[in-house]
Amino acid sequence: MEPIYHTLKIRARKIVARHPCPVFYRCFSMENNYASSFLEKSSLLRELRGSVSGFLNENLGHGFEHAEKVAIDAGTLMIVEGRAAGYSRMYSDRLVLLAQAAALLHDICRTEEDHAHKGADRAREYLAGYPFTDTELNHICRAIYNHEAFKQTLPETSPAGRLVSDCLYDADKFRWGTDNFSFTLWDMLNFSKVPVSKFVASYPDGINTLKKIHGTFRTRTGKKHGPRFIDTGLAIGRELQHVLETEFKLS
Repeated sequence: MEPIYHTLKIRARKIVARHPCPVFYRCFSMENNYASSFLEKSSLLRELRGSVSGFLNENLGHGFEHAEKVAIDAGTLMIVEGRAAGYSRMYSDRLVLLAQAAALLHDICRTEEDHAHKGADRAREYLAGYPFTDTELNHICRAIYNHEAFKQTLPETSPAGRLVSDCLYDADKFRWGTDNFSFTLWDMLNFSKVPVSKFVASYPDGINTLKKIHGTFRTRTGKKHGPRFIDTGLAIGRELQHVLETEFKLS
């Protein structure tokens, strides 16, 4: 990583630290703790976590830590949405399992073009030996297929399958808030070796892409809380842009 990126990363993290924890985690702290515990205690998910790390590229900012965060938030969303739908605890837990399995696998083809669609195919092959029904396997793989923004999606007619897909999408896009400027951006720059001049020139486009995510959330809970993650990301991104232009004279 170029020295200036290291300096900018430190500045960005200081900016991030001034922003409060997203309201989502305060509103649903019990559900979030349950989802975290579920991910830890499920023997199936433990096995999947142990093997999936080899597929994930930490240098792209979408590695194992990212996958676990998405899994916990997808599980949280599923608990909240499942309760609103009137699902039993047993059925809701099964859907949490599917959402978290999809989350752990959603970026296994992250380095490849059209990574969501290829990841769905790879996940189907990988999960063939796991105790999922054909319907459950379809839910997981469609969720992975549908998790990328601004890309073609597969329609999901089953309410449960649609919920698995939507929870994964929203949880993944929550990461476009503070995580984007704490980890993801710098990991991707380190991996791609982008020159500073190119980074600065493309920075406004990155902010515009972040704006577009604002209206794409899919679950009822995601539509309420997701834009707040994005608003925080935008505030951080604009402040960092001001640092680039005024302190580093890069524009």
